[in-house]
Amino acid sequence: MNKIMLNIVFCAMNLYAGLVNAIAITVNDTPITLVDIDKEMEAQKISKNKAVSILIDKILYEQEIEKHRIHIDIFDVDNYIKKLALNNQMNVLDFKSLVRQQQNYETFKENIRKQLIHQKLISAIAGGKLRIASKEDLQIYYNNHQEQFKIADTIDVVVYISKDRDELTQLKKNPLLQSKKINSQNISMKQSELNAQTKYILNSSEEKKFTAIFAQDKNYNMFFIKKKKNITVLLFENVKDQIFQSIMQEREKDYLKEYFEVLKITADIRILR
Repeated sequence: MNKIMLNIVFCAMNLYAGLVNAIAITVNDTPITLVDIDKEMEAQKISKNKAVSILIDKILYEQEIEKHRIHIDIFDVDNYIKKLALNNQMNVLDFKSLVRQQQNYETFKENIRKQLIHQKLISAIAGGKLRIASKEDLQIYYNNHQEQFKIADTIDVVVYISKDRDELTQLKKNPLLQSKKINSQNISMKQSELNAQTKYILNSSEEKKFTAIFAQDKNYNMFFIKKKKNITVLLFENVKDQIFQSIMQEREKDYLKEYFEVLKITADIRILR
């Protein structure tokens, strides 16, 4: 009798596991399981319907990448990183070192890989179908987004220096922290006198906030930005390439949104559970 009961319980457990892992939806024959939906709901803290919509979008996106045979290798990623370093007037080694100090470098490279895949997909789908931004478009954008192109001639900061990175991390969490392991100094820094690394850190950080912690001269360093002074607007000629990229990215985004909305309507989506 006990053996029979154990068999019943075992069968019931297998049945439950099968239901949990059961296929709920197929998108052009690609399955979405109940587990997939639950994981997305938990990760994003969203409703079931929203999770299903996101999963369908992800599958359609991956299917388009496969359809257009898009592939990005490590050499593509490295070349892109070299361009980023050049744009920030830094050599590649210094730029990589700075990135490693601010975030996980492997995650950084993976995000670049995804970005390059996305760019190739846009070219494959929207190539020749987008209206190219004209000089008039660039000028209008520049006039309407002056805040994006403001830069401080002088930046008042508190410089914190320590041999112990954890000390600076604790200070960042608790600005009132007093530590004998941290040296600090109030200084004003001229934009024209900054090296590329310091310029990158200060210009990408906001007033009244700490910057990322970075290594320099065998110490760990961090700034607290007190005030950005003598603000000027960068000349149109110096930022027109950046503006062109911004406009085209926005147009690409709108085109892709419409493209995938149509794709979702025409896809073979079957709800099984």
